[in-house]
Amino acid sequence: MTPQTPQKSSYDASSIQVLAGLEAVRKRPAMYIGGTGLPGLHHLVYEVVDNSVDEAMAGFCTEIKITIHPDNSVSVSDNGRGIPTEEMPEFKKSAVEIVLTKLHAGGKFDKKSYKVSGGLHGVGISVVNALSEWMRVKVERNGKVHEIGFKRGDVAEPFSIIGDTKNSGTTVTFMPDKLIFLSIEFHFDTLSARLRELAFLNKGLTITIKEETSGKENTFKYDGGIVSFVEYMNQSKKPLHPVVFVSGEKNDIQVELALQYNEGYLESVYSFVNSINTVEGGTHMIGFRSSLTRALNSYGENNKLLKDEKMSSDDVREGLTAVLSIKMAEPQFEGQTKTKLGNSFVKGIVDSFVFEKLKNFLEEHPKEARIIVEKSILASKAREAAAKARDLTRRKGALNGNSLPGKLADCSNNDPALCELYIVEGDSAGGSAKGGRNREFQAILPLRGKILNVEKARIDKIFRSEQITIMATAIGSGLGQDFDIKKLRYHKVVIMTDADVDGAHIRTLLLTFFFRYMRPLVDNGNIYIAQPPLYRVQKGKAEKYAYNDDGLKEIQKEWGKDVGIQRYKGLGEMNPKQLWETTMNPDNRTFLQVTVEDAVEADKTFSILMGEDVAPRREFIERNAVYVKNLDV
Repeated sequence: MTPQTPQKSSYDASSIQVLAGLEAVRKRPAMYIGGTGLPGLHHLVYEVVDNSVDEAMAGFCTEIKITIHPDNSVSVSDNGRGIPTEEMPEFKKSAVEIVLTKLHAGGKFDKKSYKVSGGLHGVGISVVNALSEWMRVKVERNGKVHEIGFKRGDVAEPFSIIGDTKNSGTTVTFMPDKLIFLSIEFHFDTLSARLRELAFLNKGLTITIKEETSGKENTFKYDGGIVSFVEYMNQSKKPLHPVVFVSGEKNDIQVELALQYNEGYLESVYSFVNSINTVEGGTHMIGFRSSLTRALNSYGENNKLLKDEKMSSDDVREGLTAVLSIKMAEPQFEGQTKTKLGNSFVKGIVDSFVFEKLKNFLEEHPKEARIIVEKSILASKAREAAAKARDLTRRKGALNGNSLPGKLADCSNNDPALCELYIVEGDSAGGSAKGGRNREFQAILPLRGKILNVEKARIDKIFRSEQITIMATAIGSGLGQDFDIKKLRYHKVVIMTDADVDGAHIRTLLLTFFFRYMRPLVDNGNIYIAQPPLYRVQKGKAEKYAYNDDGLKEIQKEWGKDVGIQRYKGLGEMNPKQLWETTMNPDNRTFLQVTVEDAVEADKTFSILMGEDVAPRREFIERNAVYVKNLDV
């Protein structure tokens, strides 16, 4: 979105309003940042950056720099106007001190200093201060450099003027409190993902992030805005037409939409409000989906592309990549972490605005319109076939919860929170796993060969796939539109494949399936990858296991070169006792939990690895070949 034209309305101490203090923040941090784990830790950075982005949206900031220091403190600096430094007479303190020590204090409430803002609660930077071991703030404003320091939310270094300057802006440096957070180690890639989004959403804004320890550095600047965002996501896909872009303002709500269909069958739609990623959607997304369905049905009917059928919302989103970004005053979010928009009137505004814009586009571009509508019609037919396949599967006893697959060796415990499902390939590995498991809480499901690559398949083909149906039935939660996490039968779903190329391919196929059709399992942290050993090393009657080449070298260093080495090609080469001791015993095993820190990058990577286009895959392999540790030739 193009920034607002800077207004001459005053932004000084009189703009700051105070609603409350900081007392509760340290006692209940989860209420303000969602938790004290890694997401909460990274949320601190986002809160500070959001203030700088608000300056950019108001037209006063063109550059934001984030630096992760070796001690895990973080600096965020911008070239905006600088937090007001004048004294607030009612408090006899500077405005910057009030902003940083009072919970609901800021320039976001009066609708003058900021027309739109991501930080409308006004709690962001003060919460960061409260949850930091220390914080220092430097403000360049009105020709002077001002500084103030804090310790766990209280002033430690009084507000003072330390020099002169010709610049303006704010630099916030803070150290997360080890007494609050489980870890204070920031992830460069996690922060980069959010910053890249912000750069896409704020056309022309330059955002730089640097990690001093590793030397990693990223600079994000996109003059194409969300059109560039869609092009970026579709790099590894085969687009059917140029990106469609519509923008405008209705009832004081600024709306931007960029969309592009590709040859694939999966939907990648992201929505934002005031640059905040509304991962759970909300009223703006409901309005967009309704308008898209209406516009395509209307065009199809008027141009006799449709017969008696009507395309559903699901049909018109097959193969769709889109970014919806709205900017508005006083959005109502569900929770301080802002994941779902609640303003009911937004639905109608977005619906009517986007419908008119898309209707005009379709009428003015008949070639693209026909391509999109015909793809949606094919999706509609496939969905009907999928419904028949789903019903047939249910009639046969699968997917209805009453009948479990015959090859599933279930566990005796009925509490899903305590139960684990191991997905293994083939009867040989399945036999070892069944013999070695703890029958009380560990279930084993052997699959036959490689499952369907869902990246290249329509929904009807997926429901006709026996292996996928077996897996979905065993897990219990259904898939796609029918997914219900409350029906999950095991809280740990463990992928246990051979430590070779075939095993890696099967693991990738399974991860693709879970990410595309059981995504809540990934988001909820229910998917794990077992780590079987690569080598068994024996000296006399003693034996040790190595999980990689480095581990083998360590054992050889300890025991000498006079040892017996067995390299495992598959899980079936281990007897049940060995598989239990190395891979399945909770006391000894190592699991990797599958998480998604960057959904856009994950989407893009799955498209590269599992999609139709060979060139991006070759480039990915060549670029990442240097990171390969165990190559099975």
